[in-house]
Amino acid sequence: MAQPDDPSDTGMRRGLTSYGDADFSLFLRKAFIKGAGYTDAALDRPVIGISDTGSGYNPCHGNMAQLIEAVQRGVMLAGGLPVKFPTISLHESFAHPTSMYLRNLMSIDTEEMIRAQPMDAVVLIGGCDKTVPAQLMGAASAGIPALQLVTGSMLTGSHRGETVGACTDCRRYWGRYRADQIDAQEIAAVNDQLVASVGTCSVMGTASTMACIVEALGIGVPGVASPPAVTAGRLRVAERSGAVAVQLARSRLTIDKILTAKAFENAMRVLLAIGGSTNAIVHLTAIAGRCGFDVDLAALDRLGRETPVLLDLKPSGAHYMEDFHAAGGMTTLLRELKPLLHLDALTVTGRTLGEELEAAAPPFHQTVVHTLARPLYREGGIAVLKGNLAPGGAIIKQSAADPKLMEHEGRAVVFEGAADLARRIDADDLDVHEGDVLVLKHIGPKGAPGMPEAGYIPIPRKLARAGVKDIVRISDGRMSGTAFGTIVLHVTPESAVGGPLAHVRSGDRIRLSVSRREISLLVPDAELARRAQERPVQPSSAERGYRKLFLQSVTQADQGVDFDFLRAPRTIGRVPKD
Repeated sequence: MAQPDDPSDTGMRRGLTSYGDADFSLFLRKAFIKGAGYTDAALDRPVIGISDTGSGYNPCHGNMAQLIEAVQRGVMLAGGLPVKFPTISLHESFAHPTSMYLRNLMSIDTEEMIRAQPMDAVVLIGGCDKTVPAQLMGAASAGIPALQLVTGSMLTGSHRGETVGACTDCRRYWGRYRADQIDAQEIAAVNDQLVASVGTCSVMGTASTMACIVEALGIGVPGVASPPAVTAGRLRVAERSGAVAVQLARSRLTIDKILTAKAFENAMRVLLAIGGSTNAIVHLTAIAGRCGFDVDLAALDRLGRETPVLLDLKPSGAHYMEDFHAAGGMTTLLRELKPLLHLDALTVTGRTLGEELEAAAPPFHQTVVHTLARPLYREGGIAVLKGNLAPGGAIIKQSAADPKLMEHEGRAVVFEGAADLARRIDADDLDVHEGDVLVLKHIGPKGAPGMPEAGYIPIPRKLARAGVKDIVRISDGRMSGTAFGTIVLHVTPESAVGGPLAHVRSGDRIRLSVSRREISLLVPDAELARRAQERPVQPSSAERGYRKLFLQSVTQADQGVDFDFLRAPRTIGRVPKD
């Protein structure tokens, strides 16, 4: 990780363009920035970069202008010079073919803009699903002092007296609409209420999960995870983030001192305890890879067996992020998890996680965060599966699955890709029954490309109309953290690179056993080998551009779907440790 070797290489002196005369380079730089009205007194302060990811296409970042203003205020009150700069902005619903396809591009943009421009520390502002991972990946590679500020969750809405919020309720109501339980007029009315303000999804989807992980990693100030986007509390967190960034710059507390093995293990504990998004495993793996750590999925699963779900939020529970914030937010959760955490892990404040918890306001009675003695679920929200169908592993969000389907054997109903799924899923003559297993191929990192959230395969319309609420579904893709159901994801290796999933045929038997952590295709190895020879998989390719780079360089889910050349050049350990 890059750090200035010379103590004088700070502020406006940092990263000067070389003309063979460093003093002249500084002279030119100061001449141009003075055109914006800066004085020498301002330019002599620590420079704090602020990443501006506002976009008209990104309502999750709709409060960006107010957050930047608050961060700037915090920086100036602490004696620094705030300088905002733009990077790519990604929204889950507005990025084609998927925001995951562009996450690595945003990470490159973030890293290179941090490297290219003079700053002693950087405040990263993001919220929507892939933006926070992209920013942390880029900052980890750039190596300077860094701090993450999340944009905050949206407010909930109300439909016919019922609290609703994006996007677990989006899927629930759409499922009722597909089953003809509600009409077009009602689904249109619901659509007006699901997103009541700017901000990220109001349930424990990927955005909220990553917000909690930011606080668990210690890379954001205490209290950063839960204040809603449009509240004064969110702006106060932003102001404090600016002040802490100046402190980081002065102490030269670089990001590698925060993103340690202990921090990653704390984040994994929190992921399991909040019933968090399966996407976070991919993102944590990518961030850890930038820091030189491999993620041990088997060890993660062992953590899951001893880390219960404590947070009663949708889709695993009943509440929303507003309720979590009112219950004390991450401080309440972390206090309950203290016996399982590394309390000596350092945070951006310069204090340890344990010290921050000791300094926090005293606990109070609440019902959103359960105790270790009386958890919401006995095990963590996510389980890691293995078997001949997924030699490299697969993931299931057991806390949001149907308990009756956790031990299941059924007949495969296979869709060869997203287009095949769209063409046949609602056909009245689809040969499918309630006990079957839906299999979707070619939606992995290379197959789609970009590993879209198509793993949340719809219940076939004929079954939905018959009242079927859940069915086992398997794919090499992802699903939204707001989704629910008995869904096996991230099957590795993916079908597009010749993984066993590529050779599944309709009528094959598949066995799922979450208790044994098993996902197995009940087909002899010899038959699978014969099928592989009969229909070899053709590698995906592209002629030019980012798509070509992506297909050549992207790794599998168990390696974070990052580009192979962006990982740290040396591996220094595995997380979590056995």
